[in-house]
Amino acid sequence: MKKGTLKQILLITDGCSNKGEDPAVTAAICRQQGITVNVIGILDDDQTEDPQGLQEVEDIALSGAGVSQLVYKQALSQTVQTVTKQAMTQTLQGFVNQELKQILGDNQSLEEIEPEKRGEIMEVVEDMGETCDLEVLVLTDTSASMHDKLPTVKEALVDLSISLNARIGRNRFCIFNFPGRKKAIEKVLDWSPKLDSISTVFPKLTSGGITPTGPAIREAMYQFGKKGLLKNLRDEDGPSVEEAEY
Repeated sequence: MKKGTLKQILLITDGCSNKGEDPAVTAAICRQQGITVNVIGILDDDQTEDPQGLQEVEDIALSGAGVSQLVYKQALSQTVQTVTKQAMTQTLQGFVNQELKQILGDNQSLEEIEPEKRGEIMEVVEDMGETCDLEVLVLTDTSASMHDKLPTVKEALVDLSISLNARIGRNRFCIFNFPGRKKAIEKVLDWSPKLDSISTVFPKLTSGGITPTGPAIREAMYQFGKKGLLKNLRDEDGPSVEEAEY
């Protein structure tokens, strides 16, 4: 089983998209490109779950083969870590199921294997989750209603970086916000192995404007193929991302 890179978009938002294409459609395109789209919807402290917002969060994650979660901002930090790790396991389990079907036939899946063998396979999945390379593009909604939530988002992302850097595999993060001043998204932090420097760049974020979630996801997808990232990965230890996918 060759070494690979798991690619995730982590969308953090508190509202429904209101401009551009359907975000669930663009999430499906990401899925076709091997990029998982996870969504965290942030609720206000006095807010009950908004059915429309809940449906969009679920639809985007379902189309993007990812994980969705609605959360109050005080629980955001733990949720970001949990969703990221759940998505890794989910993606790896899907990969294992594909491998099993090739070996044992289309009617065989992980759930149908005897418990002892299934346990052994899950140990392999857990090991892969610790050793595979991981790229996470954080896509942060900075529309007007997110203003008082951005400091909490910053803390959650720093905690995520600390948590994932305990892994053996290599991590790469970058942060984009939407809407951008001139484009659908705007770069906050370029690809980096840690989010330590987020403290210096996050104050640059300003909130306001509309919520073009669909176009933002599409633009985020393109960032995984940027030559700068591929060059950095080749320079560090050999194969590029394109040469090392599951």
